[in-house]
Amino acid sequence: MKTQRVAIGLTLVNLGLLIFLVAQLGNAGAQNVAPVLRGRGLEIVDSQGQVRAEIVVHGPETVNGKTYPETVLFRMATPQRAPLMKLTVSEEGWALGLSDDSQPGGTELRANRNKGNYVKVVNSDGHEQTIKP
Repeated sequence: MKTQRVAIGLTLVNLGLLIFLVAQLGNAGAQNVAPVLRGRGLEIVDSQGQVRAEIVVHGPETVNGKTYPETVLFRMATPQRAPLMKLTVSEEGWALGLSDDSQPGGTELRANRNKGNYVKVVNSDGHEQTIKP
């Protein structure tokens, strides 16, 4: 008889612990949501694993003797990685490039401390027109 009481007591304690733990699981899921996503880059891929959109931070670089400042880049591309939309921001200003994937066609909108503000449009034949204020 005494063993039966101990078994019933342990069963009730276990039931109480189970109810408590299940209640905590429901609360823990809502509290573990990160308020900010942090990282050095973000890539969005399609069903074939091809990068279709990305946000990255490029450090200062020197290319062909010209030094470029640290830049944040947001790019969206076709499955063949041809950029159709590119937005860059740096200490010098920003630039937005839009393309229909025809070389060298596209549109560039730029606000830059050194180069000034302008809109440049290039058609698929390479004919270029720049509009400056």
